[in-house]
Formats: sequence, structure tokens, C-alpha cells
Amino acid sequence: MRFDTDEDIDRRLGERLKAARLRLGLTLDDLARRSGVSRAMISRVERGESSPTAALLVRLGSGLGLSLSALLGAAESAGPLSRRDAQAVWRDPASGYVRRNVSPRGTGSGFEIVEVELPGGAEVRLDSAVGAPALDQQIWVLAGRLGLTIDGIGSELAAGDCLQMYLRKTIIYRNPAAEPVRYAVILAAGSGSFPGYAA
Repeated sequence: MRFDTDEDIDRRLGERLKAARLRLGLTLDDLARRSGVSRAMISRVERGESSPTAALLVRLGSGLGLSLSALLGAAESAGPLSRRDAQAVWRDPASGYVRRNVSPRGTGSGFEIVEVELPGGAEVRLDSAVGAPALDQQIWVLAGRLGLTIDGIGSELAAGDCLQMYLRKTIIYRNPAAEPVRYAVILAAGSGSFPGYAA
């Protein structure tokens, strides 16, 4: 897998977050209220002074009505064909999970596909931002085993299993094995924006 290892990834993420916040006419305090992230942390992320985790990006993105794909993807890759070597790849600094934006950008399609590899023993907990709309998504395990806890209810998926869910509350993705688990996430647009819960 190719990783986006540019030294300025934090700066680019910060710039995208700030631009999205300003487009919506939100102050730092407004976004803090909507996302549940402190004003100080938002400011640090916007200035590129912090390496945000997946959990933090999900909260900020959903507070802005943006998916992780929108935050992590490259605008120049817009079009109907998404070549693997041009797909945005990002590694979560907290869990080590690797996230690949598979779907072509800028097509107006009503769904999005993300490929994820979660290392052995790793866990990612994602919470929705305050007032974020529910998100319809399906998890399809390609290799390995994936433990999911959705609003306190646990499930374990094996290779080939697919789970559909509406997300609005806490979800925990967990790899109970020593080997990585690889899965696809298919998100449906629903209300017209992806809040970005996919891990």
C-alpha cells in the first residue's frame, strides 16, 4: 500500500478544515459546539500543529457535514475513474489503521466506497458529532475477523460477512486477531452529505 507521507499532511488537513468552517460561516466556538471538540484543539489542527486521529477527524468532519474522504481526498482526483495508485491513503496515528478512498471523487454519486485495514489487536472508537444526521453504511469483511460494537451491542464478522447499519451513536471497530483485518465500507448519501463515520 502507498501511504501519503508528505510532511505537510497535517497542514493540508488543517487548511481543508478551516476552509470548510469558513465556507459555512462558523467561528471556532461554533464548530466546537457542533463537534464536541475543544476550541483550542480545533485551532491547533487548523494551524497544522496537531496530527489528528480518526476519531477527532470524524467529529470535526461530521460537525462540518464532511466525510473523512472529503477531508483526506485530493480535489485534483475528481472524475469517473479512480486508479488505485492515485487513491488517497491515510494512516490513523492512534490505531495504525489504514484507510483508502476507493470511490472516484466529484461524480455526484449517491454512495462512497472506502477500503480499510485494521492491524491485529487494534481498536478504533468513533462518536458522532452533536446533531450529526444518521448515516446508512454497510461493512463487508474481505479478509480476517472484525469485531463491531454499535451503541453497546457487539457483533463479530468473518470474511465474506456484510453488516448494514444506520449510525448515529458510538461505534467501536476492533480486530480480535493478531493478523490485520481488511474490509470495505459502503456509505449511502442519505441526506446528501456523508458525516464520515467510516473507520
